[in-house]
Amino acid sequence: MNTSQRLKLVAAVCAGVLSLAACTTTDTSSTTGNDSPSSTTINGSGASSQVNAQQAWRDHFTTTSGTVVNYDPTGSGTGRKQFIAGQVAYAGTDSILDAEEVEKATARCGSEPLELPLYISPIAVAFNLDGVESLNLTASTIAQIFDGKISSWNDSRIARLNPGVSLPDLAIIPVNRADDSGTTENFQHYLIESAGGDWPYEASDTWPRTGTQSAEKTSGVVNLVTSTPGAITYADASQIGDLGTANVDVAGEFLPYSPQAAAKIVDGSAPTADASERRITVDLKRDGSIAGAYPIVMVSYLLACTDYEQAQTGHDVKDFLTYVASAEGQDTAAASNGGNAPISDELREKVMAAIGLIND
Repeated sequence: MNTSQRLKLVAAVCAGVLSLAACTTTDTSSTTGNDSPSSTTINGSGASSQVNAQQAWRDHFTTTSGTVVNYDPTGSGTGRKQFIAGQVAYAGTDSILDAEEVEKATARCGSEPLELPLYISPIAVAFNLDGVESLNLTASTIAQIFDGKISSWNDSRIARLNPGVSLPDLAIIPVNRADDSGTTENFQHYLIESAGGDWPYEASDTWPRTGTQSAEKTSGVVNLVTSTPGAITYADASQIGDLGTANVDVAGEFLPYSPQAAAKIVDGSAPTADASERRITVDLKRDGSIAGAYPIVMVSYLLACTDYEQAQTGHDVKDFLTYVASAEGQDTAAASNGGNAPISDELREKVMAAIGLIND
């Protein structure tokens, strides 16, 4: 088997899997020395919330371009670390880069990295209660549940919000992420802004309480809650399956999650203080004051460089991100997920301008 045949075989194998374990974990693109797109590969890792969207994006992009894209849902924290270390060409993160991470990513990339909001999804408060599909919960009640202050499902603070609902005398089992998670940080930002003193912890991608039930990644917490009567968690809404969900208080009404309500809060929020033409970061307004906007929202970002050691890597990353940001790419992810919201045309214009800075 000659070199070209071997590389085409590797590309075919990689196209059938999502995990980076199937291929190399470096950010380089392999090539045969000709212009055949089937001979190139780019690797990414990060937020497990994006896994279904990444699968849909990968499948379509690989089919149309021939370039193989691998995404390993390692979690936001690991994805950021691998990107900064140069182990992957791009990364997904549910948390905005902090100042130290921006500095390190800039050193890796040679210039300020791209930080692009390309995945918008509501975070569902999901629970396992037999015969109960939805409950009204205030931010204060949710905070006390996850802080262990409300420990039974028939507690009066839950019952008075849900007249007519038969609540069991069953222990509440909060389940949180065990790994570093942007979903955890986003959920805590909501509790801090909306529940006030009922959530006394600082927001971070690490869960602040010890001795709790926990699991790795989005799939892990969802599986644990699904198998545990009385359990409750927070997770990307597109991955919660048949679990019951909370309607949260927004401007005096209880609002269920939806992609449309999630997108509304993004459009109603301002850029972060350190946002730039490359880092299109959003300071989400999660205090429940925007009517019709679901406040427990996650904006997940894709990280990339504008300069790569190999020009082919830059070319492939640029093409891939252009597809992801396109109306077609956003609709493809939404259709596969059933939970995330396509970005607005106004936001797409800013994102496309940033992607255009990648040198290929």
